[in-house]
Amino acid sequence: MSEISTLKKPLETAEEYVQSLRDMKTEIWALGEKITGIPDHPLFVPHVNAVAKTYEMPFPVKSHLTGHTINRFNHIHQSTDDLVAKVKMLRALNQQTGCCIQRCAGMDALNATYIVTYEIDQKYGTDYHERFKQFLVYLQDYNLVTIGGMTDVKGDRSKKADQQRDPDLFVHVVAEREDGIVVRGAKAHLTGVSGAHELMVFPTENMKEDAKDYAVVFSCPVNTPGITYIFGRQTNDGRKLDTEHPIDQGNFKYACVGGECIAVFDDVFIPWKDVYMYKEYEFAGMFVEAFATAHRQNYGACKGGIADVLLGATYGICKVNGVERVGHVRDKMADMINLTETLYAGSIACSYEGRPTPSGAWRADTMLANITKHNTTKFVYEIDRIAHDLVGGLLATLPAEADLRNPEIGPLIERYLAGNESMCTEDKIRLYRLVETLSGGTAVVESMHGAGSPQSQRIMMLRDAKLEEKLKLAQKLVDCEGACGGQ
Repeated sequence: MSEISTLKKPLETAEEYVQSLRDMKTEIWALGEKITGIPDHPLFVPHVNAVAKTYEMPFPVKSHLTGHTINRFNHIHQSTDDLVAKVKMLRALNQQTGCCIQRCAGMDALNATYIVTYEIDQKYGTDYHERFKQFLVYLQDYNLVTIGGMTDVKGDRSKKADQQRDPDLFVHVVAEREDGIVVRGAKAHLTGVSGAHELMVFPTENMKEDAKDYAVVFSCPVNTPGITYIFGRQTNDGRKLDTEHPIDQGNFKYACVGGECIAVFDDVFIPWKDVYMYKEYEFAGMFVEAFATAHRQNYGACKGGIADVLLGATYGICKVNGVERVGHVRDKMADMINLTETLYAGSIACSYEGRPTPSGAWRADTMLANITKHNTTKFVYEIDRIAHDLVGGLLATLPAEADLRNPEIGPLIERYLAGNESMCTEDKIRLYRLVETLSGGTAVVESMHGAGSPQSQRIMMLRDAKLEEKLKLAQKLVDCEGACGGQ
């Protein structure tokens, strides 16, 4: 049982949230070291700050289960208005932080689990849905942070979970006990472990009966014994350790991306009350689709908010360089705006086209959500390319902050990197570092592969396109009867 479960009252402020992480004492391996003081370690402080912003800007909503006022990240969508409010919240938060908020996967996992547990119970008469609702009320009442663990490490991609040489390359049940189950395996790309209280785990692919031990969905505190977290390196993460020179970090208060980890489950015990699917293998694919749709819905909003910050920084550099009114500069900035708003329009569109599920929860339109994410895999790179074009080569050759602070050479930097009088040299340098942080490295990779690589969206788009129905539309228009009238 997590130490966080002993809380006497909900977490209300960012300070209370950060203290709750200290109390949990979650351990994460990073750069060859086991780190326990997560909220106070310079490698993780920016990630924790990003999540803390969701306590400073909580976007309150009424719980449909209790009627209590809760944080929207723990809400189950009840209408298209909820779906739209979700993406507006994400853009607003990303505008304030310029980075991944880290709670999206958890929010989407909660909604997917609510939808699918209802379906399982309807078929088998199980009580997964009620179990999950009890867990959900706990999260809502105490205002806790949940993250999602979907992607298994997969091993040989040509083989399914039960066909791997090493059976632990997908998370699976290795023992069934009277009081629960024991799981083993590993999940990759877990966003936000450093700032989370609870973890939702669910399958990563469709499954058949032979893989039923891999068809498992559960929740557990992130500090559950037996889970080992290994932090992934990020572009320029060494700069975070140089706390004397924050300018070189670019977005020094907040993270670049979500602080992803590999999570290794070594015979981890999960009590039955926290198990929401066990061996109902035919529902694994439904979990994947429900989660993927919800998560891909987000990307035009999240990346749109970050692009807003990038656009502002790029404009500021153009302004201090005296070129903000040049024709080709304005054209290129218009292109950045067009791409940004097109991404956001996709998130809004798939939300407004959302529909209710049998559970009563609403989900975004699957086709439009996949289109939104697929556009993200392309448009973000183009937005970043234009930013690089506009700010110029100094982005790659800028001296370090230590040089700026040096009494001998600092004045030279101040003099020879100066622009016009709209901004001092140091502020110009700060904007350059921010552009560097927002437009390269792991931040761009996450735009490509977060919520699934481009091919996964193409698969779902082709499936949902209903090509045979579209063929019939075309045939009807020209009085075509198919294969010569069926002869």
